[in-house]
Amino acid sequence: MNIPFNKPHLTGKEAHYMYQAVFNGHLSGNGEFTKKCQRFFEERYGFKKCLLTTSGTDALEMCAMLCDLKPGDEVIIPSYTFVSTALAFLREGAKVVFADSMKRNPNLDAEAIEALITPRTKVIVPVHYAGVACDMDKIMEIANRYNLLVVEDAAQAINSYYISHRCCDGRFAPSEENPRKEATILPLGGIGHLAAFSFHETKNITAGGEGGLLVVNDERFIRRAEIIWEKGTNRAEFFRGAVNKYGWVDMGSSFLPAEINAAFLWAQLENLDEIQNKRKALWETYYKLLKPLSEKGYFSMPVIPDYASNNAHMFYLILPNLEKRSALIKHLKDNGVLAVFHYLSLHSSAYYADKHDGRVLSECDRYADTLVRLPMYYDLEIEDVERICEVIKQFIR
Repeated sequence: MNIPFNKPHLTGKEAHYMYQAVFNGHLSGNGEFTKKCQRFFEERYGFKKCLLTTSGTDALEMCAMLCDLKPGDEVIIPSYTFVSTALAFLREGAKVVFADSMKRNPNLDAEAIEALITPRTKVIVPVHYAGVACDMDKIMEIANRYNLLVVEDAAQAINSYYISHRCCDGRFAPSEENPRKEATILPLGGIGHLAAFSFHETKNITAGGEGGLLVVNDERFIRRAEIIWEKGTNRAEFFRGAVNKYGWVDMGSSFLPAEINAAFLWAQLENLDEIQNKRKALWETYYKLLKPLSEKGYFSMPVIPDYASNNAHMFYLILPNLEKRSALIKHLKDNGVLAVFHYLSLHSSAYYADKHDGRVLSECDRYADTLVRLPMYYDLEIEDVERICEVIKQFIR
């Protein structure tokens, strides 16, 4: 039997909750299930304000709008990421400045950020690749020193954490008022000023194929976030009774998901711990079975820094070169296993190559040529992972 790369998981309650949403007579969004999902994230992770969106891309676009960028303002993002990370800020007229990845994993190299900052820099966008945290202590220290906003692209980072040694709340560098440097465990998406999550069908949990979440951690942005979310109107305030009528007061768009998507997501959130435990067991099996080959230098496996947790979003290998990666993908496919590569470096893309400043981003290009993702989803079984690892061993032999 063939093993696909991804298969969306159904908990068994999705259809029931979707029917309930229809029966309630409120399908257009911001109904009972939307509120339950938003409250789940606020209470479980301590996020100040959460707003469901139709996609992770829309959540990023809301982040970009809230940053109030002007033409020519600069935003630092990694080149090794999905195009949505860049598009959200380009649409606001910003100039994207691409940063390289780390040598040990595809995350943004925090040590390289400061050299990219100019008087026009306004935002840093760390992407938590594979749900593994970027070095947020370093990034927040730089952001605070230069008075920059930080937008976390946490599309892959549901239920993943960062261990901060910066201070008691992890958001600001130590100061005379707050000198402590004790370790604090912080949820990804709750460290920067703003954050975006994705509930696409390839993520750990899904809102029925597409979906996202905007997280607002800085109170300055809460009111405007609700207005942008409601098509530029103060409709949310009206329904809370804060105003006696609502109207068009700002820019915005149709960012609310339909209530049936929120109902689907709620069924997944109810089973989040079970889903995570199963995925982690699969991830650990991959790691244990493939570690001997990695130690012999045939490929590299994911590196989880000591400041990061692992939410088992992805298991990937780094091959020595493009030819070996292509050969492995073909060998897996010939044996009924679908494995895929991931991003192409955005700085060298057909759309942006002539806009890039010419810097060589060697680590991004290396991952673009050598990273391969193995099947990872809830309905995968341990026996499937064992079979995949055996096929990889056959390839090495």
